[in-house]
Amino acid sequence: MTDKPVEEMSFEEAMAALEQVVTRLDRGDVPLEESIALYTRGTELKARCEKKLKDAEEKVAKLSLDASGQPTGTEPFDAG
Repeated sequence: MTDKPVEEMSFEEAMAALEQVVTRLDRGDVPLEESIALYTRGTELKARCEKKLKDAEEKVAKLSLDASGQPTGTEPFDAG
């Protein structure tokens, strides 16, 4: 697992790190203090992924508008 600061990670890096955290926690063989630290990092990674996805959605929405700010006929993004 990387010690790279979460705020410097790309979406892909944060997602991969989050998957590693979940895998380690799911095994159930991590000491309590380390589990707490992993859970905290996982929460930060999840927030980073959500932010990067929101940023991407906003960029797509901007690209989907014409010069007058009207939708260009594309379907709205369903964050579901």
